[in-house]
Amino acid sequence: MDRSDFNLDFEKPLRELQLRLDELRSASAEQNFDMTKEAEAIAARLEEMKKNIYNDLTSWQRVQIARHPKRPYSLDYIGRLFEGFEELHGDRSFGDDQALIGGIAWLDGRPVMIIAQQKGRDVKENLRRNFGMPHPEGYRKALRLMRMAEKFRMPVISFIDTKAAYAGIGSEERHVSEAIACNLREMAVLEVPTVGIIIGEGGSGGALGIAVVDRLLVQAFSYYSVIPPEGCAAILWRDRKFTETAANALKLGARELHEQGIADEVIPEPLGGAHRDPDAASAALGEALRRNLAELMGLSTKKLLDQRYNKYRQMGEFTESLAAGAV
Repeated sequence: MDRSDFNLDFEKPLRELQLRLDELRSASAEQNFDMTKEAEAIAARLEEMKKNIYNDLTSWQRVQIARHPKRPYSLDYIGRLFEGFEELHGDRSFGDDQALIGGIAWLDGRPVMIIAQQKGRDVKENLRRNFGMPHPEGYRKALRLMRMAEKFRMPVISFIDTKAAYAGIGSEERHVSEAIACNLREMAVLEVPTVGIIIGEGGSGGALGIAVVDRLLVQAFSYYSVIPPEGCAAILWRDRKFTETAANALKLGARELHEQGIADEVIPEPLGGAHRDPDAASAALGEALRRNLAELMGLSTKKLLDQRYNKYRQMGEFTESLAAGAV
């Protein structure tokens, strides 16, 4: 592994140790001197340090991994897990949003409808994809495809990865909040199985607009939050230097989401994040997706809708108790 792969601030100790290991191996080769034991000792220490760092991350550090520029995006997983993906375009009203894509594909011989938020790898693609932040026409396209899936009895699979829906003037003029609200209403009563997978960022209503599903799966280093940490810090403290404080307060990590009953399952990732081993990450994601989809496909429409209704009615429930001796 190249030391340049450790490019986050908290990965600096790993970067320095990897540098020492690379230098030792290089010197050993150049001088034709056996330093195998020394290299093995440093490599073992590096692996131990990785485990200590990645198993004890703060919420803000997990957000940084979720945003890693080398992290697999929706099309990366679609290409690895599905066959014959045929992208469908346009909302039949305004245009085609490239930040939110969708289409039909085959999973183990079964046709499925895929809805996915897609970011770009470079400046040019990020501009085309609007940095993964959908416009209202993206959500209307998603709804069009979900209704098509319902008509042809295809399950819907959502890949969620956005900081938020785009909040520019044009987006507001075309009623982005209405488009998202409409999706929430319609997904709640969609008569086919739905599975959502948060593969990176799950920010605000932009994520929720395609996430009202029967099963919500979250990759271990992803996050899901009512607002991005920077936005929360700007609103509550009027200063983005409190971003890390906001991230920790929001309880947006995969483990917290599962404990609160928001996420149905946490999908394990390779140590350090999915970008360390995209194939292994895809395999884990595919296994969880197939298992949950198989369980849902065996339910009647009534059972499916009843379970979905109860799932969301139970979210946010809490109890209060008076302290001993209180009146």
